[in-house]
Amino acid sequence: MTTDQIPVSQSPPTPLHITGWGVLSPLGDGAREFSEAVVQGRSGLVDVSGMFEEELPGDKAFALPEFQVRTYLGRKGTSFFDRSTSLALIASDHALKDTGLEVTDDNRDQVGLVLGTTTGSIKSTSDYSRETLTQQRPYLVNPVLFPNTVMNCAAGQAAIWHRLKGVNATIAGGQLAGLTALRYASRTLRWGDAEALLVGAVEEFSPHTAWATHLAADSATAGEAAVVFVVESGEPRAAGRRRPDAEILAVELATTDPEQGAEAVRAGYAQCIERALRTAGVTADELWAVAAGSTGPGDPEEAALDEALGAASPTRLRVKELAGECHAAAGALQIAAVLAHHRGTPALDGRPALITSATREGAFGAAVIRGWHRDEPDNGS
Repeated sequence: MTTDQIPVSQSPPTPLHITGWGVLSPLGDGAREFSEAVVQGRSGLVDVSGMFEEELPGDKAFALPEFQVRTYLGRKGTSFFDRSTSLALIASDHALKDTGLEVTDDNRDQVGLVLGTTTGSIKSTSDYSRETLTQQRPYLVNPVLFPNTVMNCAAGQAAIWHRLKGVNATIAGGQLAGLTALRYASRTLRWGDAEALLVGAVEEFSPHTAWATHLAADSATAGEAAVVFVVESGEPRAAGRRRPDAEILAVELATTDPEQGAEAVRAGYAQCIERALRTAGVTADELWAVAAGSTGPGDPEEAALDEALGAASPTRLRVKELAGECHAAAGALQIAAVLAHHRGTPALDGRPALITSATREGAFGAAVIRGWHRDEPDNGS
């Protein structure tokens, strides 16, 4: 037998766990408030008529009208943070406080951040570009505002603030940003390029996103949120720390061509779901919940779920009904909604859930996670 014929034993992939998470959205400030709102089914729809001088498509949206970054972090060093950066930084802070992971000088080189976005802060980019046309010659635009126009501003500022010296990446994925960031982080951890990563997504509310959402789909109302998870590789318990919130069993992505028709898109989506379940070693009957990015029946995502799940009937968590259309943050909010139900429900311990997201351009993602409740008091984050 030659060496290339010798079977190679493959060890199972390194387990990945969510050991804490933070969220800032109209549904709650921190994991505890968010969890209570999701479980109770409270809506985050509020009056936004006084938020901006510009006209909005409606007086109601899923936003944070009273939000000020200095309320959380003080004035020092935050004066020029835009809304996306501020939201992401605070969600990261919440996540670090929610986990058992301690970032010290001994490990900060192995702790990084992966953040999903659509195109960064559209408002910052638009406002800066407008100033170059409206300011008096020689175009006296404030240079301090320029960093906010760069797509990776939020991830970079959050890492600087928390002194994270590991991997720092920004994933532009739109609706798929949350799952794409999670997949990127999973590979990075399994390749040994980091020991722990803050992983999440952010989307700000502005006149630009409100009108874009309204014009793209009249039935949708824009929202905003930042969600960040602490993801670690290795054994679920280390040095007496508490049990993790969830294990990441699978994250799969796929692309289809919408021009091939609805049936081809549905079949492509369904195959991605089936692949995620196979990778996770989970059957459709074992799922307790599905958190989909769709808004209801008639959506290609729903048709794909019906095909892939067959007769199984897990609970459908429709996060957008409570949080609105949060674009890049949508997938991360769906994961957080699953964890919200686990957080105070021991009966769901060890049961898997499915999370799916799709874009108009034919990209699709599916993730499977297994969650547990909190078996000790948390700090309220």
